[in-house]
Amino acid sequence: MKYVNLGKTGLKVSRLCLGCMSYGSSKWRPWVLDEEAAQPFFRRAVEAGINFFDTADMYSLGVSEEVTGRALRQYAKLDEVVIATKVFNPMSQGPNMGGLSRKHVVQGCEASLKRLGVETIDLYQIHRMDPHTPIEETLEALDLLVRQGKVRYLGASSCEAWKFSKALSLSERNGWARFVSMQNHYNLVYREEEREMLPLCEEEGIGVIPWSPLARGLLAGSRKSLDDKQATTRAGSDAFATTLYDSPHDWDVVEAVKKVAADKGHSAAEVSLAWLLSKPAVVAPIIGATKMDHLEAALRALDVKLTPDEVKALEAPYQPHAVRGF
Repeated sequence: MKYVNLGKTGLKVSRLCLGCMSYGSSKWRPWVLDEEAAQPFFRRAVEAGINFFDTADMYSLGVSEEVTGRALRQYAKLDEVVIATKVFNPMSQGPNMGGLSRKHVVQGCEASLKRLGVETIDLYQIHRMDPHTPIEETLEALDLLVRQGKVRYLGASSCEAWKFSKALSLSERNGWARFVSMQNHYNLVYREEEREMLPLCEEEGIGVIPWSPLARGLLAGSRKSLDDKQATTRAGSDAFATTLYDSPHDWDVVEAVKKVAADKGHSAAEVSLAWLLSKPAVVAPIIGATKMDHLEAALRALDVKLTPDEVKALEAPYQPHAVRGF
């Protein structure tokens, strides 16, 4: 396994991050693995040297954090791994059970600590920006958690680049703990982040940890068409995916990936991840795995090297998209 710094921090993370939304309760989403079925993935990830694990409070409404915490206590040394979780999405119908108010941020962190079974969260991320809470209130609350020792580093997720830039500036001006990472929507099918967010992150030393690196499985090459919903359980039940990938040009990208993969003797997933790993701002794609080969393919991708001509062939079919994923 290869390890790199998360942005300009001294924190070392593996070049792959295991996304734990897939582990928790199948009652929440039909494709989610229950605890017993999830355990082999944590064990294999740790054996392979992955030390970076990402979950969120809203995944399986807290059960993902519980499963992740128990698995890492069993298979890893907690001092050696980096546990990331997120706050923002509603955890119940109560008026203060979502968003980024001081109340919810602090209470959300305390609840996540209990579910994970740890004293400190390594990377605490805002899952989205909250249009109903002043960003100053959110940043001050996050800084409080760092000073209290409940959180070590702060991260953000998909948002407009100008809002992220404003947050970084406010933190600097007020002496608050600053965001060190950006978890954004970025893959071969969706590259709008290259316009503003990625240059901003490179300039500011922010580590990029993309979600949906295989475009909800589209870039894994298992589907027969853009509309094929039968390839996997998730493809047939993930309504969010249909809001992200619905352009006919998206399939042109998939076909380009398949061709390069066939010529190189690698899988489409390996080539797609190798492309993402080659981007300077990208620290660790967040990979989801509900079959062991998903995880093994991601591990193999670490050793796939693309030539300039192959990169050009992969990128050529891309057409601009409307902004998606915020």
